[in-house]
Amino acid sequence: MNERFKAQGLQAPDGLGLRAGKWDVPEGTVARGVCVLLQGFTEFLEKYDEIADELNRRGFVVVSVDWRGQGASERGARDIRTGHVGDFGEYELDLAVLFQKLATPLDLPVIALAHSMGAQILLRNLHENKRRVLCAVLVAPMLDIVLERHPPWLVNLLCLILNLRGASKRPLPVTVERDPLTLPFEENRVTSDPARYEFAQARLRKQPFLRTSGPSFGWLGAAFRSMRYVGRESFADEITTPLIIFGAGRDRVVKTEAIRKYVDWLPNAEYVELEDSEHEILMEKDSVRERFWNAFDGFVEKQLAGNQSGFFAARGAKQG
Repeated sequence: MNERFKAQGLQAPDGLGLRAGKWDVPEGTVARGVCVLLQGFTEFLEKYDEIADELNRRGFVVVSVDWRGQGASERGARDIRTGHVGDFGEYELDLAVLFQKLATPLDLPVIALAHSMGAQILLRNLHENKRRVLCAVLVAPMLDIVLERHPPWLVNLLCLILNLRGASKRPLPVTVERDPLTLPFEENRVTSDPARYEFAQARLRKQPFLRTSGPSFGWLGAAFRSMRYVGRESFADEITTPLIIFGAGRDRVVKTEAIRKYVDWLPNAEYVELEDSEHEILMEKDSVRERFWNAFDGFVEKQLAGNQSGFFAARGAKQG
């Protein structure tokens, strides 16, 4: 793990215990911003060490959190391998304390980099907090999910029935079948890069308690509700934060066509599709990641250069 990484405990407003992390810029580097890095479902801080290092070398202090129900944060399901929430509003509590305790106190411009479920949560937040970040980078945002085995109407009906008496903590069958600790690279649906896939698995072999295999029916029901809530044109039209959104042409987890459609509704967004990428663009082969970082740099530099307001004014701070 990067020697500049420091983990710390946080408490969400509802009392739940969370693990957060901070990666400082290299010693002697003047930090020019903070990047709030928001992981996807089942992920954990250690998996993002390479990405955090690349952001550090661009002058960004990086802060992140293990969402409740995954990583080393507190878990609410009976089976600790099952990710569970009753409503996606719970994740917003995690994001709020991350901003309050780690991002805002640094008194630097704040940008956000969010993947999949993290991007879904960020969109909810940006809708209500329009001046919280200077700009945001969304990677394969979870606006609609791929359901392989059963038609969507059947899955929605099953969720409705199982969640009638409250958010069910019962795991989906996939939670048992696809343990990330043992799933072979050939069966993964998120990256075409074997080395980066092995990096994540090696972390789990060292710390198997970090893994989350899949969602509960309560989580899935909450995800459907949140996607309907966020996925309205009227909702998107009210998000004015400058955005760059990346879609993966070979995504088998979220629907890229839903992302393309959504970008057309956003008043201040640009779209880049990486046609040969699987879902986890940030964990992909170098040829994909190079195109991502080129687009990222062009977008973020433009936003920083145009940052003239006192609210976002960078004052510079030595880190390390």
